[in-house]
Amino acid sequence: MTRSAHERQDAGGHLPAARVEAVTLQFHPDWPHGTGKVIESMVADRYYRSQFATGISNGGLTAFRGGDRWRWESRLFAGRYDDGPASERPVYGAWNRRADPYGGAIRFGSSYVRLRPEAINRSTFCFPDSVLEPVDVGDATLLPRLCRMAAESGFDDLDACVEAHVHGAVRFGADVEAIVLDPCFIGMDVADAADRLGCRIEFHPGFRASPDDFDPEYRGAHIVELARLLGDDLTPRIVGDAARTGAHPPQAIKQVWHCLARFGRVDS
Repeated sequence: MTRSAHERQDAGGHLPAARVEAVTLQFHPDWPHGTGKVIESMVADRYYRSQFATGISNGGLTAFRGGDRWRWESRLFAGRYDDGPASERPVYGAWNRRADPYGGAIRFGSSYVRLRPEAINRSTFCFPDSVLEPVDVGDATLLPRLCRMAAESGFDDLDACVEAHVHGAVRFGADVEAIVLDPCFIGMDVADAADRLGCRIEFHPGFRASPDDFDPEYRGAHIVELARLLGDDLTPRIVGDAARTGAHPPQAIKQVWHCLARFGRVDS
């Protein structure tokens, strides 16, 4: 049987990331959660959880009653989740408006979950990010306007994302079309764990850069110096290793990732 372009393997036998518009949920698979890694928690849960349930985030850590995230959600969703359990909160992602093989919101992770097309029917969207308290919030009928706003915003590449909120449980076995990883995880425990989720596994072109490639004005010269301490050839796996040591401030490691995401796309 001849494979479609969507299904063809690359020379190494790995499925390349599909270039499709979809709701994507970005994450760092090898960053710490509990006593293990994020991907291990995903395998144990079998659900993609909100930051209210996991207690971790690649954005702000304000997902508690009365916190900024709680307040934003109360406004965005007209109090719908104010008194409900954390497990019922929506999960955050992006509409991959440019069919980017790296996902719709690389600021928030080196890898991502691509949801099945029907997820759009239970999602709401906004632009800009909810941290900026947007007024343009709605269902998929608003997407053309939001995508135009994002394209014309002049925002940095890491910030020009159309935010998505997926309402209802996200189950790996039923709601996920593919898990897309960085190729630095090929043959590693992260890829092995992802495979246990029972989903299609794909790989995007990869993030890789030297700290010399980073603009010191982007996140600060001190972040470039931290990046130099981590190595001369950075990949998401090296940044993840640093995140798990706890030897550096989490915010600083996050900003090293921002630099790698901004300046380290292999396909750029």
